[in-house]
Amino acid sequence: MPHASTIPDDVHLDEQTLHRGKWLTLKQRGRWEYVERNTTGGAVIILAVTPDDKVLFVEQYRVSILKNTIEMPAGLVGDLADAADEDVLVAARRELEEETGYACDDIRFVHEGPSSAGMSTEMIAFARATGLRRVGAGGGDETENIIVHEVPRAEAGRWLFDRAAEGFSIDPKLFAGLWFIEHPEAHER
Repeated sequence: MPHASTIPDDVHLDEQTLHRGKWLTLKQRGRWEYVERNTTGGAVIILAVTPDDKVLFVEQYRVSILKNTIEMPAGLVGDLADAADEDVLVAARRELEEETGYACDDIRFVHEGPSSAGMSTEMIAFARATGLRRVGAGGGDETENIIVHEVPRAEAGRWLFDRAAEGFSIDPKLFAGLWFIEHPEAHER
C-alpha cells in the first residue's frame, strides 16, 4: 500500500549555513536546523565476528555525551586528506584494523540509513567482515583511546545491557547490528 506523507511547506526554501566547523556544518532550511558532515562519505559500522564466534565491540569516551560508550567498530568514510572519495568498504577494512587489530578476508555491504534523520544528513552503512584474523593491537589512531571487547555472540545482547547498567552509553544501532549478524540471509546482496 503506498504511503504519502505531507511534505512541509518550507522544505523548498534555500538552505543557509549557520556555522561551519572542521568536521560539521550547522545548516537551516526554513524552520529546520540540522548538521551536515564536511566529508561526503558518511560513516560505516562493521559487523565483525571472530573465528571463535565472538562479536567485536569497542569502548571509548565520547566528549559530546561525556560518557564511555560501547560501539561496534566504525568510522567516517573519506575523512583522510588523501582519500576524500574513499569507498565505504575500503573505509570499513581500514577502520576494522585500526580500531580492533583485526583484518578480514572479505567485507560486504549490508544496509544503509540515516544516523539521525531529524538532526543530520549523515548516512551510515553497515558492512559485514568475514575471515577475521588478528594482525595488530588495535586501539585506534593517535587521537583515539579504544578498548576492544570480544564477547561471545550468544551473550552479546545481555553483555550490552549489563554495560548499560554500569553507566556506559550503548548505541541502539548495536542491536540492529546484532540482528544483522544473526540474520545474514535477510540482507546480503
